[in-house]
Amino acid sequence: MTMTTQARSASDNAAVVTEFFDRYRARDVHGMGDLCAINADFSYPAFEMWGKQRVVRGDGKVGTVGKAIWAGLIQAFPNLSNSVHSIEANDEGDVVVQVDIGGTQQLPWGFVRPAGRTYSEPHLFIFKVNQDGLIRSLTAYWNNAGISQQLGHLEVD
Repeated sequence: MTMTTQARSASDNAAVVTEFFDRYRARDVHGMGDLCAINADFSYPAFEMWGKQRVVRGDGKVGTVGKAIWAGLIQAFPNLSNSVHSIEANDEGDVVVQVDIGGTQQLPWGFVRPAGRTYSEPHLFIFKVNQDGLIRSLTAYWNNAGISQQLGHLEVD
């Protein structure tokens, strides 16, 4: 018996990513993770959080680094939301999304103390969706300085 895999279309791949942002907007971290392959790659190159004895960077796997960052963001910004402006996808599983993400800070986020300030910053996400309809990697880019400035956190080295 020969098994064939049905090819996924660009619209199928875009639908997975649309659902991801719907779940993000609902602050459903587990649901976001459920849309990802078990060993999905995660990369937020702009993310770096310094602690007392270690630095957390936004590189690793969705199940370890990604979900922890999403949960921390949602905790610090309880009204965190996103507004998707465009989704471009192809049949090979590539999906690129322009989205604004923002919220009002209620708890510390890294060294940024909560002052009740709000931010909204454009982000660019690049997803890879596999043949099973699961996200196998995601990378996001944004202007960290813009977020810090909006939150009133000005850091000088």
